Amino acid sequence: MSAPARRRDAAQNRTRILEAARAALAESDDVPLHEIAKRAGVGQGTLYRHFPNREALLAEVYRRDVEELVAAASALLAEHEPVEALRHWLDRVIDYAEIKRGVLAAFGVAAWQGLVAHSHNPIERALGRLLDAGKAAGSIRADVDARGVLLLIAYLGRLDRDEWGSRARPLMNVILAGLARQDADR
Repeated sequence: MSAPARRRDAAQNRTRILEAARAALAESDDVPLHEIAKRAGVGQGTLYRHFPNREALLAEVYRRDVEELVAAASALLAEHEPVEALRHWLDRVIDYAEIKRGVLAAFGVAAWQGLVAHSHNPIERALGRLLDAGKAAGSIRADVDARGVLLLIAYLGRLDRDEWGSRARPLMNVILAGLARQDADR
């Protein structure tokens, strides 16, 4: 196999490992690495070549989710009206928060605080872009800001895993309804 083919194969393995880890975290906070390797269709040696330990793997899953969430804000604004873009983005936040819970449960306090601190500003800026677009369009209240909305969203983290599926989206809809200008339809 040539070097470019090996690099492509390695990149595909890395992607499969990350996707398998993300899917496993959506199901449980504690999935063994050998199970993730099995789900990804790779050997444990391949997993460990990419990620020397569980923390490195979970941190990469978290960073990747943050990058995708941040990038989604601009993409959604390009495709949708601001309120609809915000609705789709908040839907993604629910998926992100579910994975975040699993990642943070696997880390010590100092490690997860570092991860969260690194991701907070990009997420706040992405949400700010969505809110600003909605304010400019007249569909989002002028008295809200990204920090305040993130504080509201943070309370979703208090949901137990077993009630996440039934409560997270309805509660996010309440947040979205509260962000809408009451006179926007008049």
